Amino acid sequence: MNETGYYEYGTAAERWDRAQLFFEAKEYGTAARILGSLVEEVPEQVAPRLLLARAYYHSARLAKAEAELLAVLERDPVEHYARLMLGRTLERQGRPADAAPHLRLAAALGGEFPAGG
Repeated sequence: MNETGYYEYGTAAERWDRAQLFFEAKEYGTAARILGSLVEEVPEQVAPRLLLARAYYHSARLAKAEAELLAVLERDPVEHYARLMLGRTLERQGRPADAAPHLRLAAALGGEFPAGG
C-alpha cells in the first residue's frame, strides 16, 4: 500500500479514529490529509470538518482553517466552538475587527455576558 493509500484506507470510522490519533500526537499535517478526504466524503458531518479546521489552525494554514470554519457555521450557525475558533483564526491573521463579532457571539453562545450589561 502506498503512502496515500494509508491515509484513505479503511472505513470512515477507522479514518476518523486515525485522524484523531494523529491530531492528538500533534501531527497536524497528517491529520489534515486524512480529514480532507473524510470531509469530502461526508461534507454534512460537522465534527470532521471542525477537527480539520483545528489541524489547519495548529499548522498555521489559517486561510484553510477560516474556510472550513465558515463551512461549519454555514451548516450550524450557533456552533459555539467553530465561532470561537473563527474569531481566533481571524485574530491570528491580523484581522481583529473581523474577529470581534465572532468572539462576542461565541461568548454569548457559551453563556458569557459582559459585566454591567
